[in-house]
Amino acid sequence: MSDYEVLFQPLTVGALTLPNRILMAPLTRARATDRVPNPLMVEYYTQRASAGLIISEATAISAQGYGWHGAPAMYTDEQEAGWREVTSAVHAADGRIFLQLWHMGRQSHPDYHNGQLPVAPSPIAVQGDAHTPTGKQPYVVPRELSLSEIDAIYEDYATATKRARSAGFDGVEIHGANGYLIDQFLRDSSNQRTDDFGGSIENRMRFLQGVIEAVVEAWSADRTGLRLSPTMNDKGMGDSDPIALYSQVAEALNQYELAYVHTAEAIQPGRLYNPNVPRVTPVIREAYQGVLITNGGYDRVSATEAIAKGDADAIAFGQKFIANPDLPERLRTDASLNDPDPSTYYSTGPEGYVDYPSLAESSAS
Repeated sequence: MSDYEVLFQPLTVGALTLPNRILMAPLTRARATDRVPNPLMVEYYTQRASAGLIISEATAISAQGYGWHGAPAMYTDEQEAGWREVTSAVHAADGRIFLQLWHMGRQSHPDYHNGQLPVAPSPIAVQGDAHTPTGKQPYVVPRELSLSEIDAIYEDYATATKRARSAGFDGVEIHGANGYLIDQFLRDSSNQRTDDFGGSIENRMRFLQGVIEAVVEAWSADRTGLRLSPTMNDKGMGDSDPIALYSQVAEALNQYELAYVHTAEAIQPGRLYNPNVPRVTPVIREAYQGVLITNGGYDRVSATEAIAKGDADAIAFGQKFIANPDLPERLRTDASLNDPDPSTYYSTGPEGYVDYPSLAESSAS
């Protein structure tokens, strides 16, 4: 067996057996129509069905959790029906797909909430700008969630999970990364509560654990994944001791027997990479006993090395899947890769979305 063949070994992930270990990372692309998946999105996901597993773009669990213009949601019958078209097409192409469950918390904006403030663990604003219908606008100071509102959010996660199951998804991924609501509870830079949800690491983990329990009860642990971004320092996020935080989180996750944990942590310099901060994914790998997926700038060589060394069980690719719908075949044959066009990441229409050629299309032309 050649070294690269480890990328194509089957992998059991919860209730599924994946045909390869090349996963499609969740990618916000802002192509939904009034929060509803459309035929263009059906085409986009179907083109990428050869991934071992597709993890959908982040999808709002509720109106309260919404905050990105053009993003989809999963809290109405129409949204559920739109997603059912996506999953049906992906399955017809022999693919597998999880829905990523998203609550943006303080990264939303009053424009999405009839002028009302977005919610968060504590009234601390995000650094930077929100993506609103009228363009980028500065974030505002959010409103602190009450205990009863936290319970209601658990219900929203459960309801969205049930809709995902009804819509034909193979499972769900809880978005606990990138500075969104769950991440806001985890980190001491964004969580300054003095009740049972703030202060100690045990308390700051409480919201995440409540979400996991709600989602697992709504479906099952072997259909549930979790994404974390342990060293993200974008938009004012950070933690005074990320190694202590995420080692404790990883230990606690063992009790749930989830399908997987998915870490987003860059392996090379970039916007979300700080060379002065040690990577935390190895700490999670040591503490967590289940399947670990990693994401963060991998290529064919580094992905192979990570799996061969046991640093990860599978690798999620983001930008490479944007520009290469048949990425597994390209990695298998060591074919050249298309370069993505960042100017079209969040634009509208098919350009930079469904018009990247496959190997077969490139050969034909």
